[in-house]
Amino acid sequence: MVAVIDSTKPHSARFWNYFVGGTDHYEVDRRIGDEIKGIFPGLVDVAVAGRLFLGRAVRHLAGEAGIRQFLDIGTGLPTADNTHQVAQKVAPDARIVYVDNDPVVLEHANALLTSTPQGATAYLEADLHDPEAVLEAAAGTLDLSRPVALMILNTLGHVADHDRARDLVRRLLAGLPAGSHLVISDSTATSEGMIAASEAYNASGAEPYHVRSISEIAGFFDGLDLVDPGIVQVPEWRPDTHGPTDPATAAVDAYCGVGRKP
Repeated sequence: MVAVIDSTKPHSARFWNYFVGGTDHYEVDRRIGDEIKGIFPGLVDVAVAGRLFLGRAVRHLAGEAGIRQFLDIGTGLPTADNTHQVAQKVAPDARIVYVDNDPVVLEHANALLTSTPQGATAYLEADLHDPEAVLEAAAGTLDLSRPVALMILNTLGHVADHDRARDLVRRLLAGLPAGSHLVISDSTATSEGMIAASEAYNASGAEPYHVRSISEIAGFFDGLDLVDPGIVQVPEWRPDTHGPTDPATAAVDAYCGVGRKP
């Protein structure tokens, strides 16, 4: 079935793609993007810093932590240095499953379906709101009796109720064994500019995205062993002096963390 893409309203995947310098967006996405840049230019730094965090987190997990399986929920549109590319550069036998229920992402899914001969990459059309179905489908590629890195980057804001979002994360982790890791990064309501940008985006007709407090981000990691340096602003999580230079300072309105399931 051909995915139906609505180009009359802004879309979070295309909007974010525009902010990180991608090419998969429409005029409506660029228009709200430019409006929000005028309200809060710092959102561009949030977007770029988030992509660089993904790379650092995956390199740590595939390297130091020895993780060989990644479940990336809320994939978004492919750009450079996607999860499978970073992981398989460190560990060619890494297996990656991307999950999204978005027709825009579905249209571009083939760009994600590449892999080293030793590893595997799969794309699933599934919904974060049905964790058990996500896990069941992912088990076709991943061995869920072995540790998995569960990655949910810039996605949980689509779940309006924080308790509901925490429950979804809890249910996903419940299906993964000890030694698995949770990776989350998201925008935070830590400045008037970010709050204004969020309100402008939500008023544009796009599916709303809710920015949360730092304590709410930290709450997703309850019961896990936080990996140093804990819950921090995105550029502060293990900055890589040998990798790409992060143009954002530590003062971005986005926080992240990595936690290990004991």
